[in-house]
Amino acid sequence: MKRFNVTGLCVPHKHYMVDISGKIQQIKTLIDMECYFTINRARQYGKTTTLSRLRRALTEEYVCVSISFEGFDENHFESSGAFCKIFMKHINAAKNAPVPEAYKNAWMDDTVTDFDLLSDHITKMCEGQKIVLMIDEVDKTSNNRVFLHFLSMLRKKYLAREDGDDHTFHSVILAGVYDTRPSWNIAEDFEVNMSFDAAEIATMLEDYEADHNTGMDIAAMSEEIHNYTDGYPFLVSRLCRHIDEKLGKDWTAEGVQNAVRIMLNEKNTLFDDVTKNIENNEELYKLLQEMLFSNSFAAASTRTPEIEIGLRYGILKIKNNLVCVSNAIFETFVARQVFQKI
Repeated sequence: MKRFNVTGLCVPHKHYMVDISGKIQQIKTLIDMECYFTINRARQYGKTTTLSRLRRALTEEYVCVSISFEGFDENHFESSGAFCKIFMKHINAAKNAPVPEAYKNAWMDDTVTDFDLLSDHITKMCEGQKIVLMIDEVDKTSNNRVFLHFLSMLRKKYLAREDGDDHTFHSVILAGVYDTRPSWNIAEDFEVNMSFDAAEIATMLEDYEADHNTGMDIAAMSEEIHNYTDGYPFLVSRLCRHIDEKLGKDWTAEGVQNAVRIMLNEKNTLFDDVTKNIENNEELYKLLQEMLFSNSFAAASTRTPEIEIGLRYGILKIKNNLVCVSNAIFETFVARQVFQKI
């Protein structure tokens, strides 16, 4: 039986999922244009699930290689040689790449011991192939010297390809919380809205209702859930899970309100992360205090460091050219933390 998932990768046959095919098509458009770009969103915002669905959508047209730096140890970033070796190994082991096994095995080359040799190897392996490289969890090493050298190599090859002088990856996607574009100025802006709107939430509830026949008003429930969460993926799934498993499938406005109360009184990984990020930034704390208790808003054009941090971690959002707390649940949660003098 399916359930609402709030941890890790969402899998269609195991979990109730929002239909994100529209978002996938928008991302594919960037790939079709041979863009390099970053997907930087707050934690538990569906980045890994999006990459998984994207990979499956691309396999008929592209050789799609998806790796995660979560599987890299610190020693893999100690030298260019160590990085090259593990990078080739992960490409060789990547699944869902519709190419002969011999081609995948050819990615392993023990003579590649530095980035110059890796660059030549990529040229050889990418000639005649449309390879999309996805790297998840780039935050694990975003400021590492070896990783920055790797980005520099990709940039150089991208520019040479644009000038007709090299072969390289068709498209490269880096996914994480932090924006790597300052270190990688070839990246296109990524403007796909990763939050769920009410219509998208409804697709998940329709799937659920087909299994459970609760008689819920799907449109009304979708709007109610969106009103509290602003479509933040983790919050959407968490509310639905509480209604399903803790509130007797009470798919009413009162059920949503009770699910919100449960969430605000529980300990979960997202709230822990929000608290940590506020604790670690005094200016962000002061900004939130002023916004919540003085009913003030910052202009979107006033992009101060604390606003950038709040936006990065999904605590803040921009609406109607003003900066505000990103959703009603966060407003209540953060206000409680401020009252408690974190």
